[in-house]
Amino acid sequence: MTHLAPALLTLAIALTLGACQSTPGTETLPEAALEATPVTADPAPTPAPIEYGNFTREQLNRAMVNELAGQRGYLPEAVRDYYALAVETRDLAIVRRASQFAAAAEDTDTMIALSRLWLEIEPDSQEAHLVMAFQLLEAGMLEESMQHMGSILAMGGELDFSVISGRTQYLLPEQRASLLAEFQKLHARFPEHETLHYAVMQLLEQSNQHAQALEELNLYKERHGSSARILLMGAQLYLQLEQMDRTLTLLEEGIETYPEHRLIRFNYGRILVQTGNLEDAREQFQELVRMAPDDYESLYSLALLELELESLDAARSYLIRLQNAGVRQNETHYYLGFIDESQGRRADAIAHYLQVEQEFSNYLNAQRQVVRLLVQEARFDETHAQVLEASDGRPEVELMLLSVEVDALMSANELERADARLSEALQVYVDNIDLLFARSLVSDRRGDLVRVEEDLRRIIELEPENATALNQLGYTLADRTERYTEALALLERAIAADPEDPAIIDSLAWAQYKLGRYEEALANLERAFAVFPDPEVAAHLGEVLWMMGQRSEANRVWNDSLRENPESRILLDTIERLRNGADS
Repeated sequence: MTHLAPALLTLAIALTLGACQSTPGTETLPEAALEATPVTADPAPTPAPIEYGNFTREQLNRAMVNELAGQRGYLPEAVRDYYALAVETRDLAIVRRASQFAAAAEDTDTMIALSRLWLEIEPDSQEAHLVMAFQLLEAGMLEESMQHMGSILAMGGELDFSVISGRTQYLLPEQRASLLAEFQKLHARFPEHETLHYAVMQLLEQSNQHAQALEELNLYKERHGSSARILLMGAQLYLQLEQMDRTLTLLEEGIETYPEHRLIRFNYGRILVQTGNLEDAREQFQELVRMAPDDYESLYSLALLELELESLDAARSYLIRLQNAGVRQNETHYYLGFIDESQGRRADAIAHYLQVEQEFSNYLNAQRQVVRLLVQEARFDETHAQVLEASDGRPEVELMLLSVEVDALMSANELERADARLSEALQVYVDNIDLLFARSLVSDRRGDLVRVEEDLRRIIELEPENATALNQLGYTLADRTERYTEALALLERAIAADPEDPAIIDSLAWAQYKLGRYEEALANLERAFAVFPDPEVAAHLGEVLWMMGQRSEANRVWNDSLRENPESRILLDTIERLRNGADS
């Protein structure tokens, strides 16, 4: 049996009871009868006592015992005996009281049985049909549930079906499809019922049947007219159908028709952002904030728009308003840190980033920025302490932040500090591949080729097919030593491990060039340059062409690359060296 979400039942009953019209001479079922009460170790609250009719002393005693049991939290026992008493007496007050207890215990099966009994006693009771309909809905007995809803409508009662369809977005697809089919059958019987028609349309939209939903929307407008709610649904359907122009046009019309309707304006602003119309979107969110200064979500959206438009001072003022209101504290600190950093206030940026809490999605990004900025401020001891504090014993976080710290130290030309940090870390994380590779890069910058080779060879020992380490060591030997044959052997292993990597192809060609194998080098460099027109590859390609006597072609390659990379040191040095005749 397929069950719908329990919350759907509780909410639907609570919202529809007030709209259900009672027939003359019947009592209205109190809402308390349908509100679920959790059973706890403490005495559970039960509905207010009722006046009983003419019963035997034994029946009255049982009713009193059940009341006491309910008050003390023994609802299942009270439900069982109250149900038996209802069947025995067929008294409507007892049936209702038993229903109250069954609802409090969330006993759907007993509620259905009591509703059937209630309808035997009072077949024209809209309230009984209503309770029965929603209990069956909860139990997944959709066809029978719709029969009772149809009975309510046939008796002139009213139901707000949009209460149900508004809570079905989390149903499984097959559950929603079954409910939609039953609603469509009911709608065929009552085509003029407004909320039923709306519910059909909403279920179609939730089922991704957007074209059919749009057809129903147009029929709905013909029968019932338009409204802000209908306009918003139409905009959503056009958006799902990727008809962006129709979406924008409809929302623009909505703002003209309902200028004070903030949800229409919010959606219009949101779509403008999606289409890249940031200036127009900013106007809409500015108006939303003017209309409701305490609409903090619109204020936050406006702050992000100002950031995107690089209006940092305006964004800052909105973020401070949010911060002063105690709203989105993590977000405001993060983006205020970004603004302060962008405007050169590094100490203020650090202070903001440090306020970002761990549960926030950008926490690690904030910590990266703190580490980088502390290095820029030359607060090296604080940097190391911050890495340890932020990682909080988590190795993966410590290694990530250590990488940021080392990169920042290298950018600041603090090579000795970077080397010390990596060497210290390698004592804890022995033979960590990333740390060994990072230290090899630092050693290369320091000119310590012995350490470079030691660390790269250790990586290759640990991972013989590590193409990155093979390439790095092979290129270093080819470029910085005369061990060309050894370099070529390493690079041939690297290309076997990763044959399509243009960086490895470039390195292989460079070793071939150093060994005088110009034709092979040229073919590989042209292949690498075709997919990776990096200035270093351009420098290498031009040099091989130059040495092969194709100097016009070499100059063309260099000049083309210089237009894109006018400050490339390797290009400029290569051109100067060769044009001055050093290797001609």
